[in-house]
Amino acid sequence: MQKIKTYIWTQIFIIYTRYLIGGAFVFASIIKIKGKRFTTDSGASNPIDSAWHFFETMYQSGLYWKFIGVGQLIAGMLLMTQRYSKLGALINLPIIVNIFVITLSYYFAYTPVVTGLMLLANLILILWEWNEIKILFNLPTVIDTDYRLEKDPWWQLIGLLLFSFTFLYRLIIDKYNIGFWFMVCFTIGLVGLINGILRNKKRKKLRVHL
Repeated sequence: MQKIKTYIWTQIFIIYTRYLIGGAFVFASIIKIKGKRFTTDSGASNPIDSAWHFFETMYQSGLYWKFIGVGQLIAGMLLMTQRYSKLGALINLPIIVNIFVITLSYYFAYTPVVTGLMLLANLILILWEWNEIKILFNLPTVIDTDYRLEKDPWWQLIGLLLFSFTFLYRLIIDKYNIGFWFMVCFTIGLVGLINGILRNKKRKKLRVHL
């Protein structure tokens, strides 16, 4: 694992996995915090063993519905900061496990595939950070002195921009356009990727000259 963590593209993969999962959770959290349904229609008239009736019950709970949203928001935000991504991955784990089990318990067509991949991605993030996380289990850790891209404030800035845009867009706009949201996030991520790679090359050149 330590050798894999030295490769630039695996580091970028981890950084953008945090952006992706974190952004998805922030996007989904705001509607709950605002006290609104996933859909415009009530699920109360659906069969009691259906997914829509289940979500309607959670929505009608009020406080619990908002509590779920706050939990998703915190987990997503922490993941996107990069600096606090370890804590974000740990907080996000029980949330995504719960969501995955829900999609298995009711009929959601192919949704369990999506939630299963999100769960797998979260487990990969925890595995990536395992050297630091395992101290929670009183296991010996190895001091990692290698440079990581995530230590560059640039990636933290990109995470802040993605979080801020997603948060404000979902907070202000009720009738959102998911295509617009995706394109803006994609553009921010692409610009961040290109500049981040250039910054890393510049850093390597400076180290060679020194």
